[in-house]
Amino acid sequence: MSDARVLVTKSAGVMTLTLNRPDKKNAIDIRMIGEIKAALRDADLSADVRVIALRGAGKDFCAGLDLNELLESADLLPEQNEARAWDLGEVFVMLRRLPKVTVAVVQGRCLAGGCGLASSCDIVLADAGSQFGYPEINRGFVPAMVMTMLRRLVGEKVAFDLAATGRVIDAAEAARIGLITRALPSASFEADAAAELAKLAGFSASALALLKQQFYQLDGLGFEEGVRLGAKVNAVARATPDFRNAIAQFLKK
Repeated sequence: MSDARVLVTKSAGVMTLTLNRPDKKNAIDIRMIGEIKAALRDADLSADVRVIALRGAGKDFCAGLDLNELLESADLLPEQNEARAWDLGEVFVMLRRLPKVTVAVVQGRCLAGGCGLASSCDIVLADAGSQFGYPEINRGFVPAMVMTMLRRLVGEKVAFDLAATGRVIDAAEAARIGLITRALPSASFEADAAAELAKLAGFSASALALLKQQFYQLDGLGFEEGVRLGAKVNAVARATPDFRNAIAQFLKK
């Protein structure tokens, strides 16, 4: 078995990054963060990659940060710990800025920093039997960086409840409150997830890139500003070869 923290495969426009510490529930350590960043940079530069799928090896997606490293960090200076925290924070930012669709394919436990990793992706497809939560409070810790994604996704009251109580929820509730995109039946999870990835990989890369860029730029914009931004994106989209070809093919039917 490979000793890489992240296994990378490419197939039909989809790059799959598999967190590879199944014996540790794919806990995130410094080495894994570095390998995720390297893979995302490679995906960004690869013309044959249209979609990035993030998943975990074994039974779980990711149980959060490596507790041994976390305990060791208690002896570091505040500025050193801030730098360590930002090391993972950069991954969250990279997933959002990447001009390609990112999809978390979640099975088993998806907790703490692992839940933050999944929620940083554009789409979260989860096995109906998976679990989500932010149990940091139970360890005298704070889900500090992941709070940004959590609050945006589920709103103030629900986000505070999840962060302050540390309760773990199932995939059905996670989908209902907007933490994940869809909960898929366990019996057909792999096939259903593969079909969704293939569908996304088949769409126009330029259209998806423009959609993603505009979608996140809408944060904080007023109504008119948002519509004006849409007009600019609309104009750019009309000039792309993908648009011209797709419309021409449609009109031939």
